[in-house]
Amino acid sequence: MAIPREISEQLCACGGVDGLQQQIPSDEDLSVLTRCHNALSDPVRLKILYALRAQPLCVCVIKEIVSIADSRLSYHLNVLKTAGLIVGVQQGNWIIYSITDLGRTGLQ
Repeated sequence: MAIPREISEQLCACGGVDGLQQQIPSDEDLSVLTRCHNALSDPVRLKILYALRAQPLCVCVIKEIVSIADSRLSYHLNVLKTAGLIVGVQQGNWIIYSITDLGRTGLQ
C-alpha cells in the first residue's frame, strides 16, 4: 500500500504505526471517556452538574431545579455517578451530592 510521502515522514517521526498506537489511550481509559461523554450529552445532566458546581445539594433541591419525576432524576444521578462526575454522601436522612474534579473538568 502506498502512503503519501508527507504522511509517511510524519509517521516515521512518531515511531511508525507502533509509536502512533502507543499514543492512543487504553481500552479501559477509552471506556471511561465514553461514559463521561455519554453522561455529558444530556441537557438535564448538564443542568445538574452546573447546579452542583455552585454548591453541594440534596435531591429535593436538584429536583426543583430540573423539574422532573423522582424516577427520572434517580436515573440521571446514577448516570452521573457511574461516570464519576458526581458523588453522593449520606448525611443523616439525606444524600448530599457534589461534583467531582472530573465533573468540573467536563464542564470546561
